[in-house]
Amino acid sequence: MNAIEIRNLKKSFKGMNALDGFNMTVPVGSIYGFIGENGSGKSTTEKLICGLLVPTDGEIKLFGKDYTDPGVRARVGALIENPGCFPNSSVWTNLMMQALNLNLQNPEEEIRRVLKIVRMEGSASNKFKNLSLGMKQRIGIAMSLIGDPALLILDEPINGLDADGMRIMREILVDITKNYSATVLISSHILGELEKIATHYGIIRRGKMIQEITAEEMESRCRNYVGLNCEDKDKALSLLRKNYARVEQEEDKILVYDEEQPEKIVDYLYKNGVIINEIKKNKIGLEEYYLDLMKAQSKEGK
Repeated sequence: MNAIEIRNLKKSFKGMNALDGFNMTVPVGSIYGFIGENGSGKSTTEKLICGLLVPTDGEIKLFGKDYTDPGVRARVGALIENPGCFPNSSVWTNLMMQALNLNLQNPEEEIRRVLKIVRMEGSASNKFKNLSLGMKQRIGIAMSLIGDPALLILDEPINGLDADGMRIMREILVDITKNYSATVLISSHILGELEKIATHYGIIRRGKMIQEITAEEMESRCRNYVGLNCEDKDKALSLLRKNYARVEQEEDKILVYDEEQPEKIVDYLYKNGVIINEIKKNKIGLEEYYLDLMKAQSKEGK
């Protein structure tokens, strides 16, 4: 069973299509990285799944049922944009209001449970407004976890966090899926961080899903490249472009794609009078894969 199945979804605002024939499949137990440029339709999709917007057309199913089903709606937690907390109230009070709103039988026990998950047990008495950005985001996730949902929708939860804050957030999200049997749909522009935890990806452009791919599939498609630095870059570029299909210049480095043996490049350039100062074999990551895909889409006019 899939946690989310979206088919031919359309959402229009004043005659303009934010989503147009959009499809999505999110497997149960996955961390699904939802990727796209600003204005591509990510937030609109998330709000539609959460019932905050009404579709113009199409179908949304959660765990095999229509997304409006009361039973399935109770299994969804969300953090869209900013945590909906009262700034002058304590963390405990904010969480208690959410627990009472959900009519939970043991609210105190539930609050202690979610605070432990987000590593915030010692901050229950702090006023929400006095928390750091990272702590506020973690409390937002704690709010979404109250009631033990099976699906979490998280909109840009790691944006603006420092390195340690992003590390803690990664650990929390992995913990949620592994130890609490939840599925996570997460959007983020910080692709390097998303790459460390996502099991699946969905890439959206102009209101359409252009690719869904597993982390393993993306890894197999990511191309190897050799990055090198030399003194006579113009000559090196000219020589390399005669022998390799894809050679690019990026700041002070030359990138040669699909070459498994850097020593061949060193030997070839040396024989033609170019001395290499630095050379390193690498593999493109999620960010480069995404940018390459966007370039291909632009060339096709999609």
